Amino acid sequence: MNRLIDIGVNLTHDSFDADRDEIISRAADAGVQRLIVTGANVSGSIQAIALADQRPGHIFATAGVHPHHASEYTSEVGDRLLSLSRLPAVVAVGECGLDFFRTFSPREDQLAAFRSQLDIAVKAQKPVFLHQRDAHTEFIDVLEDYRSELTGGVAHCFTGGPAELQRYLEMGLHIGITGWICDERRGTELREAVGAIPMNRLLLETDAPYLLPRDIKTKPAARRNEPALLPHILLRLASEMGQDPDLVAAASTENAERLFNLKKAEPSP
Repeated sequence: MNRLIDIGVNLTHDSFDADRDEIISRAADAGVQRLIVTGANVSGSIQAIALADQRPGHIFATAGVHPHHASEYTSEVGDRLLSLSRLPAVVAVGECGLDFFRTFSPREDQLAAFRSQLDIAVKAQKPVFLHQRDAHTEFIDVLEDYRSELTGGVAHCFTGGPAELQRYLEMGLHIGITGWICDERRGTELREAVGAIPMNRLLLETDAPYLLPRDIKTKPAARRNEPALLPHILLRLASEMGQDPDLVAAASTENAERLFNLKKAEPSP
């Protein structure tokens, strides 16, 4: 099977503090040899960059402020993110977007932080790592204003159905698929949609430590997701798409290399 890239893993999460190196090693043993670590606020982005600097070419980072933290967004935060986004280890701006499901930050703060980070992505010429939950219309309205200037983006942890998928594809977005597709309770709409994802727009991610695939037969004791489980998501996705897993794996890796401007992996000796 082709080497995989987990394009969204929260490796700075404190649940990984005791065994982060082992998590990275298990991922590599499972064929997941490159990881993109998500930045959800300034401090988390700095931590993600530090991890990337320790393992250049293997770990990369995003720099951004999640909509949950939008009320903390200031002009100083924006300036800091712009500086961080220009670092070589940073391959995307975000996680940024809108979340009206929980609304941990007021909607107006979320919209302002989202627009600021899209401005940063344009200035830095980096793609955007996007979050949207229960805010589809507003999310699209904001993105439309920046669409012609952005260098690309991914709808991270896409969970929607065919109509939402089609709109994102029209916007030129890549689609990030997580273990949500393995959820027999919540994944029905997603499973109906994935067959329509073009092979050149497909990306794979775990969103670890969240979204442990529910259909794994032997659950980890900690009930914690990790990048080593990405091949499990791949197999379920390939089955739902009616595609060969090796083809899906190769496409997702090539797409990640192209979108995030990653060098191709060296062949095994």
